[in-house]
Amino acid sequence: MKRRQAFTLAGIAVLAGLILASRRTTAASVRPHAPSDDAPLDVLIIGAGLSGIGAARHLLAKSPSARFEILESRGAIGGTWDLFRYPGVRSDSDVYTLGYSFKPWRGEKAIADGEDIRRYIQEASDEAGVTSRIRFHHKVRAAAWSSAEQLWTVTAETRDDHGHTREVTRRARFLFLCSGYYSYDEGHRPDFPGEEAFEGQIVHPQFWPPDLDYAGRRVVVIGSGATAVTLIPALTDRAAHVTMLQRSPSHVAVRPLVDEAALKLRRLAPPHVAHTLTRWKNVLTSIFYYQIARRRPDLFNRGLLQAAREHVGETFDARHFTPSHNPWDQRVCAAPDGDLFRALRAGRASVVTDTIETFTPRGVRLSGGQELPADIVVTATGLKLNVLGDIEFTLDGAALDIPRRLVYKGMMLSGVPNFAYAFGYTNSSWTLKAELTSDYVCRLLNYMDRRGYTAVAPVPDPGVEERPLLDFNSGYVTRAAAALPKQGSRRPWQVYQNYLLDKYTIQFTPLDDGSLSFTRPQARVSGAG
Repeated sequence: MKRRQAFTLAGIAVLAGLILASRRTTAASVRPHAPSDDAPLDVLIIGAGLSGIGAARHLLAKSPSARFEILESRGAIGGTWDLFRYPGVRSDSDVYTLGYSFKPWRGEKAIADGEDIRRYIQEASDEAGVTSRIRFHHKVRAAAWSSAEQLWTVTAETRDDHGHTREVTRRARFLFLCSGYYSYDEGHRPDFPGEEAFEGQIVHPQFWPPDLDYAGRRVVVIGSGATAVTLIPALTDRAAHVTMLQRSPSHVAVRPLVDEAALKLRRLAPPHVAHTLTRWKNVLTSIFYYQIARRRPDLFNRGLLQAAREHVGETFDARHFTPSHNPWDQRVCAAPDGDLFRALRAGRASVVTDTIETFTPRGVRLSGGQELPADIVVTATGLKLNVLGDIEFTLDGAALDIPRRLVYKGMMLSGVPNFAYAFGYTNSSWTLKAELTSDYVCRLLNYMDRRGYTAVAPVPDPGVEERPLLDFNSGYVTRAAAALPKQGSRRPWQVYQNYLLDKYTIQFTPLDDGSLSFTRPQARVSGAG
């Protein structure tokens, strides 16, 4: 514990000067404007969730002359945090790093409720005039790059008040994809034998019915990932009993619901200073624990099991909490103040590790012979990953073969001009990487404007070897691995899961790194000039 505190405090001391002097991303002085439908935009952002609103705020602050819009497929701001409405939905990263660097988090909880996060994103949009630039109910279907025009033409499907659909197009110099990494239209939902015989209700958390009454009912939750770990303790407040049915366990870490150090800093320092210091404290702490987990998985596992044993008490059975994989081969789930374990201790929930033989009229029969009675079965079986928003990309009429592309700095694709996408960390908060990406896009746009470039595309060296994009074996990743782009064997084609490495690589290395090819009108120029 002392070593961890020393590490954290030393890191804060070294970085405090830098972060306190850093430029805040604000947009109070920028007036929103609405470009005409005919004029090409400078930037078109796809998605009005956490990443898309953050990207817009960065553009307002760091590229204020850029004309941009946001296309959002749904009718509201918030992305994930507006879509997911199941009981107890919350962040599984601390909200000081999940939130924006430029907007202090003012809530009490460090592991925040989904509705509070949604309101936070809405406030970030409203206060900067971003909301007026969003075109809601615009589902992007295709994006076509024209080298002759040096423009993207994006085709979206929208609908009017009467439900009639029509196609609209927008043109833009630069395309910034902030649509997340999974399908909003469908989750991962395996078929189970005998489902048609079940007399109860089967629900997927991604499409939770708002009128579902589970009071006094027996609920079986299939799954052991972050959604199940979140959902189960929330259901126990009204359900007769909740059973967690897992094929194999996940790593579950007890995290404090309230960050007392953050609250103390808030009382002692101005909001932006307190927020920045807390953010860096949590970044350094998470990196420290991640390194222990990867280098000493046995030690890390013992710590998780000991915390679970203390919270569950006499009924603790280690086989239900000992995964077959190492920590961070899949995501480590968060249990704020050990809420899942406390529900098990109180007898309001139980955990069973087995596979499903078949559904029965009144429950689920397991391969080991046990039958779990159920009135409601929740299939917390995971997400369906989509690749670049399931958009049909073409370059000068040729379809983009995504798996053959290399990822540049975790945000651009080899040979694809004027394009970036936000993709967060698997081992930390999404927003940390999304903000680095937004900052880089602003730097790149400003650089191109100053030098008269109209297009840029990463071009890998012939000697760069292909590697899988993610060193992560969660189901939603492995199911989509063949459709993903690749990372390379060396910088800047490697994808790090480390904020400090990315911060150096993305923010502090020169744009002129030999891997970008810039274009001026009527002439192609290699290198960054």
